[in-house]
Amino acid sequence: MRRPVDGAGRARGGGRSRALKVLARTGAPPRHPTIPMAVPLALLALVALLAPGLGVALPGCDYPVHQWCSSREIAVACQAESLCANLSRPAAAPVEVSLFYESLCPACRGFLVQELFTAWLVLPDEALSVTLVPYGNAKEKNVSGKWNFQCQHGPEECLGNMIETCLMHEAQNFSTYFPVIFCLESGSSVTKNLEACLQIYAPQLDGGRVAACVQGDTGAALMHRNAQLTEALDPPHQYVPWIVINGKHTDELQAQAEASLLGLICRLYQGEKPEACGGSGAPKAPKAPARCRR
Repeated sequence: MRRPVDGAGRARGGGRSRALKVLARTGAPPRHPTIPMAVPLALLALVALLAPGLGVALPGCDYPVHQWCSSREIAVACQAESLCANLSRPAAAPVEVSLFYESLCPACRGFLVQELFTAWLVLPDEALSVTLVPYGNAKEKNVSGKWNFQCQHGPEECLGNMIETCLMHEAQNFSTYFPVIFCLESGSSVTKNLEACLQIYAPQLDGGRVAACVQGDTGAALMHRNAQLTEALDPPHQYVPWIVINGKHTDELQAQAEASLLGLICRLYQGEKPEACGGSGAPKAPKAPARCRR
């Protein structure tokens, strides 16, 4: 089922197996599912049903039954991984990261490639939700019923914004289009490498359909929607990349996200900490911001 026309790209559930298989060929780190925190009564019930003779302690397991699913290490020691994997726990809301950016801004490209894509790659879907809004410091004007756009870095940037917006519209699935956008933003040309990036990361997508969107009324309507989303920001954006965390933008959140987005997400996520959060540690010192101002 296709989503309604919307220029903003939003991450949904559904996994990233296709993207990870491709990225594995380029040396991307593997991702590991976390073992859910157990509901103690449910665990006791399963143990009673499946292992009634477990009154004798298992070798290497010095923990009471109700703690077996409290961590991956304890689950392994107590040979309870399969039990823990089948138990549910109250779901914590993912940390929502919205990136308002423009395709040729060096600071936007750096943040998307080095911070956002890396965090998305190593964190599970339940910990992180991403929205991409390519528009940035552009301006729009309605001329004879058609939207025209002027971009901070010229017509090439307007084309890059439109390509990425139409790519989102055609692909629909975040796990499909985000690696392609990463490829475009990390490569030599945002506007000339679409076919090559599609071939590597999403060969099932039709580049011709993306091009038709870029050149037609659909692309203009999608970009107008991105303009509306950007202009509706509160507080109004002063530069890009403009980072919104859980619907909120502050100077402190912006600085922490630019210094280490992964660390910020790990600190904010209220669920069981993903494996990738093991080394996130204390907040890093903020970097000197490199931004494209209005």
